[in-house]
Amino acid sequence: MKHIRTIIGKEWAEVFKNKLVLSVLLIMPVLFSLLPLVMLGVTGSSAQMSINPEEAGLPPELFESFCEGMNAGECTQVYMLNQFMLFFVMMPLIIPVTIAAYSIVGEKTTRSLEPLLATPTTTIELLVAKCFAAVIPAVAATFLSFIIFNIGIRILGVSPRVLAYVLSPTWLVGILLLGPILSVMSAMFAIFISSRVNDPRVAEQISGVMIVPFMAVFLLTSFGVITLGINADL
Repeated sequence: MKHIRTIIGKEWAEVFKNKLVLSVLLIMPVLFSLLPLVMLGVTGSSAQMSINPEEAGLPPELFESFCEGMNAGECTQVYMLNQFMLFFVMMPLIIPVTIAAYSIVGEKTTRSLEPLLATPTTTIELLVAKCFAAVIPAVAATFLSFIIFNIGIRILGVSPRVLAYVLSPTWLVGILLLGPILSVMSAMFAIFISSRVNDPRVAEQISGVMIVPFMAVFLLTSFGVITLGINADL
């Protein structure tokens, strides 16, 4: 563990000097937490609509998915949140790419990989340390962003039914469990790519392939092609 902690500290000292990494790590959590809050604030007045979702002309499939017992305004807010909540699952997938993509190829460009391999540190410890160095900031930023978002929706005064949807087991499992798992997968994939190329930019671009499936899901939900929910049919 001592070797792992040392390498993690070394990684953070080097990586966080990169303005791109810092900007992603600082701006993305703020953006992903504030954007849905702004949308909720804009639609806040409509949440008091007493008409039912059918009368408002909302898609019938929403009722089976997550609108049972809600009025039209609440259903609209939940339908919108159903898309933006994906941000909190995508964030731990995106951030590690910017950190881990530089992990091995950065050692190559600075010619520090050979001295590092000559130390008593094993290959497993090296890979675990570089993975954790990318995953820990990503997961911490995601959890912090989700906390800010939950504080924000309480300040906005959303209805208990909308709040219950945000804190439903589906999203809690997705953010608190699936997010870290995806973060580890993303970091390991980026480290693998980083070990095979000689340019940090190439490593980051190729590693970005991990994000494509989630971007596709986000776009499909945005255009109403699919509806995410416990009882929804994709």
